[in-house]
Amino acid sequence: MLQVLILFSLCWWHLTGVFGESVSVMEGDSVTLKTNVTEIQQAHDILWRFGSNNSYIAKIKKQWQIFSTFDGPDGRFRDRLKLDNNTGSLTITNITTEHAGLYEVEMTGAKLSSKTFSVSVYAHLPVPVISSNSSQCSSSSSSSSSSSSSSSQQNCSLVCSVVNVSHVTLSWYKGNSLLSSISVSDLSISLSLPLEVEYQDKNSYSCVINNPISNQTTHLDISQLCHTCSDQGLPLLYIVLISAAAGSLLIVAAVLWYCFYWKHKQIGQKTVIHEIYENDSTLPKPKPRETKSKEPVYGNIDRNNQQRSNILELIWTPDSGVVDVAVTDTPGSTSIQSQRTPSPEY
Repeated sequence: MLQVLILFSLCWWHLTGVFGESVSVMEGDSVTLKTNVTEIQQAHDILWRFGSNNSYIAKIKKQWQIFSTFDGPDGRFRDRLKLDNNTGSLTITNITTEHAGLYEVEMTGAKLSSKTFSVSVYAHLPVPVISSNSSQCSSSSSSSSSSSSSSSQQNCSLVCSVVNVSHVTLSWYKGNSLLSSISVSDLSISLSLPLEVEYQDKNSYSCVINNPISNQTTHLDISQLCHTCSDQGLPLLYIVLISAAAGSLLIVAAVLWYCFYWKHKQIGQKTVIHEIYENDSTLPKPKPRETKSKEPVYGNIDRNNQQRSNILELIWTPDSGVVDVAVTDTPGSTSIQSQRTPSPEY
């Protein structure tokens, strides 16, 4: 039994030396690795090492008043290290993920001692985004055993997502109860976690992303993201009705425009002859007649009538843009003289 206890103690000591004290820090913050020494003695020498290559990053020789820090082989610690001259503790400022790893401090003097730190650096967490998958609007029927009637119960499909994360867990909570979760370790990837709720659900839901030192939470607002299938169909119905009304108005407007254009065209093709008789009112007045011809048209004159009369004919042909004026003197025969007067074009 004693041998087992000794073996366990040796294993524990070995593991403590390898993994050391676990320290978690947020990227951009500062962290102090403590030596647990209250005051360095004159005979003390302190060395700080980092990584699997045991690169020297800090050194103290109290007797010679030497307090030095080093940038490391790749310069990652440049302007980031601070030594406590009294305790030998090491502070890393503005830490990044490249500073994560194993740190070892070795103290020599009256006795030799060492201590190991396992430093984990976590990036700042994004805020989870909750969205509704509207295409998943579905309904499920549930029947009551006490009655033969069934009620329709509609569900809302949601998804919580984050991008470019590592060493995190994404979870859905109903109140304080965990519903589901998904985790990622080293890889920097995007995570999404679905959830389906009833659109009339009055419970409190939240999506949480967390790592060992921080978390971000987004609360679900069902009234904003979840709507019934019938509610989602209403805007489509409105669009159809408005489109139909607009189409009808366009058709009516087109018909009215065509009728107006056709009527105007017919009027433009008509030539109306106005005859004005002077000196003799006994002459028979010929009936005004209309013609669709675009050529000037003159009224017929009764050649057998010997009475003198002056006939003035006004002939308008809108399509040709010309007004014809004819004056007729009829002593027994008819001679017609015409004068063309161009009218302004429209």
